[in-house]
Amino acid sequence: MKALILAAGYGTRLYPLTKDKPKPLLPVAGKPMMEHILKKIEKIEEIDKVYVVTNEKFAGHFRAWKETYPGKKEIKIINDTTTTDENKLGAIGDMQLVVEKEEINDDLLVVAGDNLFDFDLEDFINFFKEKGASVGLRDIPDREAVKRYSTVELDEDKKILSFQEKPSHPTTTLVAICLYLFPKEKLNLISEYLKEGNNPDAPGFYIAWLHQKEPVYGFVFAGKWHDIGDLKCYEEANKGFK
Repeated sequence: MKALILAAGYGTRLYPLTKDKPKPLLPVAGKPMMEHILKKIEKIEEIDKVYVVTNEKFAGHFRAWKETYPGKKEIKIINDTTTTDENKLGAIGDMQLVVEKEEINDDLLVVAGDNLFDFDLEDFINFFKEKGASVGLRDIPDREAVKRYSTVELDEDKKILSFQEKPSHPTTTLVAICLYLFPKEKLNLISEYLKEGNNPDAPGFYIAWLHQKEPVYGFVFAGKWHDIGDLKCYEEANKGFK
């Protein structure tokens, strides 16, 4: 199994903090937020390599960080060569770049570099082994907050029945976090999605498309979760995350 951390954004909503530093390397509770994610990945024995996809502006920052990071997993920094928020590949475009460039033929865990959670990944891995393509979910009682995310409805077998990106009138409080597990035999569908001319940016668009073609299942997590999209979210994470 391989892991891919999406870290190619430009963090414009966190300016000026991200003007000269990538968002996943901003400190949360005393260490770069990406290291909180890697701490969870380190516990999964099946994962033998971690890819971090970034851009031309921040590739040097991640390479310098890697030199001092004491983790045990092999880490490879991938530069998608984009230079601005206007010409970025988007999260799904970056997923395809890494799969193609690195010739990945293994199950793939994908997580956003600004997605912090305090639950362990092992249960999610076991769920994936039983079900197949899987998405991490979280129940958020605040319906106004739900509008910022992808809402999900499940059947009794945890199979996704509906998946809506940023609904104006959400019918559920169950939302997808940027945490996915894709089986190796289905990675080619990322390319198919992009070839159809679909939105290459938010991963939710891909899941909304994918679940209509293949069974996709949702695993509901408990525990803390911070999606660090702006300065307010960043401040909240620093107060509530350890």
